[in-house]
Amino acid sequence: MRNPSPIADVVMHPVRLRIIQQVGTREITTASLRSALPDVAQATLYRHIAALVDADVLTVVDERRVRGAVERTFALGERMAHVDHAELLEMGTRELQQAFLTFLAHLGESFDRASAADDPRFRDFLGFGETTLHVTTDDLAAIQTGLGELLAPYLVASGEGRRAVTLATAVIPTDGAAPAA
Repeated sequence: MRNPSPIADVVMHPVRLRIIQQVGTREITTASLRSALPDVAQATLYRHIAALVDADVLTVVDERRVRGAVERTFALGERMAHVDHAELLEMGTRELQQAFLTFLAHLGESFDRASAADDPRFRDFLGFGETTLHVTTDDLAAIQTGLGELLAPYLVASGEGRRAVTLATAVIPTDGAAPAA
């Protein structure tokens, strides 16, 4: 059995992040990915899809013959597109900074694409902000669990009038002080 690459090494690439975003909570074919990412060369797209499949970030859920070629349908795999806490702890400072900057660049690119569409409803679905929380590690775990439960019904693309939105989170300690004992 192969030893999978650290998830950050796999997903923290701009093209791979875009592929993951396109897949989201749905199943999508390679043809649909090519249409959604026309600026990515086909060979490059296939190479990045293969890297995501090898790392179990994407999984093949269907294959069918189309004009002599095999058309694959993908969904997010078991590892999903998530850098877990253990992997964050293993990263060096420079690697962590690069991963975060890649995340920010991808977020900015998503915002630019959405705002450039000139959709009058864009601002109805837009929001961003920042707040400071005062938590212990147990509090943070409870918040993350609660958010997962709260968001679960909205991860499925169903229901009239629903629009896909990106919800991005970042938890960043605001000072270097050690927590009180």
